[in-house]
Amino acid sequence: MTRPAAIVTGGARGIGLACAEALADTGFDILVADLADSPAKRLIENIIERGAAFAYHPCDIADLSAHTTLVDAALRAFGRIDCLVNNAGVGAVVRGDLLDLKPDNFDRALGINLRGTVFLSQAVAKAMLRQPGDHPKSIITITSVSAEMASPERSEYCMSKAGLSMWVKNLALRLAPENIGVFELRPGIIRTDMTAGVSAKYDALIEGGLVPAKRWGEASDIGAMVAALAAGRLGFSTGSIINVDGALSVPRL
Repeated sequence: MTRPAAIVTGGARGIGLACAEALADTGFDILVADLADSPAKRLIENIIERGAAFAYHPCDIADLSAHTTLVDAALRAFGRIDCLVNNAGVGAVVRGDLLDLKPDNFDRALGINLRGTVFLSQAVAKAMLRQPGDHPKSIITITSVSAEMASPERSEYCMSKAGLSMWVKNLALRLAPENIGVFELRPGIIRTDMTAGVSAKYDALIEGGLVPAKRWGEASDIGAMVAALAAGRLGFSTGSIINVDGALSVPRL
């Protein structure tokens, strides 16, 4: 059987990088899609050292016209796409009173987190359906506990993730007969560049008991789950929401 191949959006750092690393360790060749024109040398070495072939394609997923070239780049590099990890996304431009939310900031969050991810998933799914089935196929979308838990100071982010959650459900129903697993991962409080600016706030909240596991989540926690799903070991669980949050989202009294 030929080696499977994965596309990881936003894969140059943070959660995306951890997903790329875990998939490479599991036997996948990796195409990282990110905003920079070219990848850092260390990123290339990091994936190759894990025994994987590496490719890179600059892509802004908000630009729908770029999706076809991204899919074509993966097919040129590896001849196949077995896994898509929808990781690329942005937080709120400004945290503040939702009554002051600006349309441009709303459009940015929805354009990248929801619209871009939806139509990239569509493009990759079509490519997967044209491909022989000698390896499990999956589309794994990283949302957030904010898909369900409200944060009025960043409401546009929450709305983008909630919409994405419904997209995953619909995509899972469409692709289940085609044996393509579709999953939603909801990270909790994860230590990344995106949370660096509010780390003191979350340190205090975690110390105060917000996260029952009593620690930050690490990007590697997400990567480990992505690798398990991509390997096909949970294929019959397609359509599932998987919380990776140290029990943060469990309702309690």
